Amino acid sequence: MSQAAEGSSGASTVEYIQHHLTHLSVGEGFMTWHLDTIFVSIALGVLMVVVGGRVAKNATDGVPGGFQNFVESILEFVQTQVRDSFPGHNPLIAPLALTIFVWVWLMNFMDLIPIDLLPLIGTWIGLPYLKVVPTTDLSTPMAMALVVFALVLFYNIKVKGLGGYLKMFLFHPFGKFAVPANIVMTAIEEIAKPLSLGLRLFGNMFAGELVFLLIALLGGAAALGAGLLIWFPLQVVLDLAWLLFHILVITLQAFIFMVLTIVYLGMAHTTDH
Repeated sequence: MSQAAEGSSGASTVEYIQHHLTHLSVGEGFMTWHLDTIFVSIALGVLMVVVGGRVAKNATDGVPGGFQNFVESILEFVQTQVRDSFPGHNPLIAPLALTIFVWVWLMNFMDLIPIDLLPLIGTWIGLPYLKVVPTTDLSTPMAMALVVFALVLFYNIKVKGLGGYLKMFLFHPFGKFAVPANIVMTAIEEIAKPLSLGLRLFGNMFAGELVFLLIALLGGAAALGAGLLIWFPLQVVLDLAWLLFHILVITLQAFIFMVLTIVYLGMAHTTDH
């Protein structure tokens, strides 16, 4: 790959990796805005809404076409997960689960685009950095996790009442004779919900991005050497193998985020916890 080759002749491997892990950003400190993450996330969200709206508009009652059948299979899959994991009925849960699954999958899918392609195109239009996988930016998974956590808090209070929710902190899990321990354990349990959602997604996607970078460097390091005939085919094989495996990873991570969201909201709708 072109930038990897340039790294082998000039810039170091560390600089190549750092370049690909640097965001196009403005601001400093806590007020730093990652423009690439924001733009790609919004663009994928708009794409999801536009395509979904077009499919709904063109849906037929007869035998569905290939793409409509694909979309309907996703809808049925999500509805099955909601029925199996969520007690009772809430009209928000299924649309929320569908949005999370599709949107997270699309953001994860950006990791399958050749690692140097979009940053190279970015340099042509004057962008020094371009990190195009929103879920490898910790702010994106954690922001989504915090939104889910806010909904969990809302429904806990709505279903159990404020008093019932506070009683959960006082008397769960060890009963009324261990109130201090109950408060600590329940607080840890609640805080772990957004952390488990956000950090799991971020960690897996960030690790996958690093593997793609290392595979790109493998071919780039040999691009100017006699080992090109050996290392380049090896890079192609490794790229293909990791690509096929990573398709499973990005789907699994979107599925886990969706299911945990359903489970956490389901727990908030029960009164026996």
